[in-house]
Amino acid sequence: MGKKELRDEKVNGRVETVLQLVKKHSPLTVKQEKFCNNACVKRFLSAKGDNVKKAAKHLRACLSWRESIGTENLIADEFSAELAEGVAYVAGHDEESRPVMIFRIKQDYQKFHSQKLFTRLLVFTLEVAIGTMPKNVEQFVLLFDASFFRSASAFMNLLLAALKIVADYYPGRLYKAFVIDPPSMFSYLWKGVRPFVELSAATMVVSSLDFEESLEFNHFASYPRASSLRFDPSSIKSTTKIGSCSSSRFSFTVSHHFDSVKPWYLTLTDISASKVGPTSPSPSGPALLSPLNARSLSFASPAARTPRGNIRMRKSLFPSTPLPQRSKASESIKANHPRTPRPSFLQSPALFFRRDYNASTKTEKSRESFSPFLKFYRRPYNEMIYRSMMRPPLGGLISNGKRRHMSYRNGSRQKKS
Repeated sequence: MGKKELRDEKVNGRVETVLQLVKKHSPLTVKQEKFCNNACVKRFLSAKGDNVKKAAKHLRACLSWRESIGTENLIADEFSAELAEGVAYVAGHDEESRPVMIFRIKQDYQKFHSQKLFTRLLVFTLEVAIGTMPKNVEQFVLLFDASFFRSASAFMNLLLAALKIVADYYPGRLYKAFVIDPPSMFSYLWKGVRPFVELSAATMVVSSLDFEESLEFNHFASYPRASSLRFDPSSIKSTTKIGSCSSSRFSFTVSHHFDSVKPWYLTLTDISASKVGPTSPSPSGPALLSPLNARSLSFASPAARTPRGNIRMRKSLFPSTPLPQRSKASESIKANHPRTPRPSFLQSPALFFRRDYNASTKTEKSRESFSPFLKFYRRPYNEMIYRSMMRPPLGGLISNGKRRHMSYRNGSRQKKS
């Protein structure tokens, strides 16, 4: 016997032990025995770390919860209003044949409906999705459209209730859960609650604006506003640079004529008394101003605002301990080196909209994970297609009547032929 066969025998033995413990507590009905198949018990075992007693206890609690909810009695006629509006439905199947469910619940839904009704709607949608799964598929995908919510706390309560039901009573079923366009404060609440949520690793927050082609910022420099604020040193011809300090934090255009609209103007000849750099004249003639060396005095450092020639030594506060005199050698050694400027919005606004600068790896991963399910999110809702996915008795009287009508028509056609 190979290793795989031995492993399968161990797993099957644990499954039988769990079923014996569950049946020992109370006998199972026919529908409960159908629910507790080998795949279901294996999921409960993997959720509890292959602990037989914990898995049996968890499965027993799940069976009692399903009986209290009445999952066997759920039909579509109970949620006729929700089905008409497309509040919760199965949008289709992905490439791996996993069902994709979309929940577009409005904020006012909880005001007019009880928590029990929302739980029944969630369970009904999950049961419909599970009914559409092929034999080799065991997981589903959840898409929560939070764009209808204005309150982050209200949507957080709804999301946590849904994730808790999926984690407790549908273990191992969730593949991915996406929260789309949540309120602005949701990210802060989610950061605090996430460590205590069991399915937080499979839950991602995405924004639909990241997938709009008109709002892509890859070619942000092509916009006129961004290109006007971005400074290109190669486009300006400057023959002489004043001093060793060069700053590109502020970009502006040098005007050759007086402009009365602006509060100040610049000329090509440097005539100011206080400026960044030495005051000695340049041997090549009058210095020229350019965006590389000119700085506004309101943003300059105190040392730069003070002329270099008028620097006086500060008087000592303690006359008994006179300060040593500054030598010329120390003055030559201690030179004011320019501080490296931090990236500013005025320097280049396109830098802050680039994906590789501001977007984290988690955001990129969530975008890549959500991209295969974007078509389901944008696809319009069709009630008839969703009702056709429901197997009896979930479809209710309407779908069952249609199935009987179609079978009657097919039978009459066969008799005529």
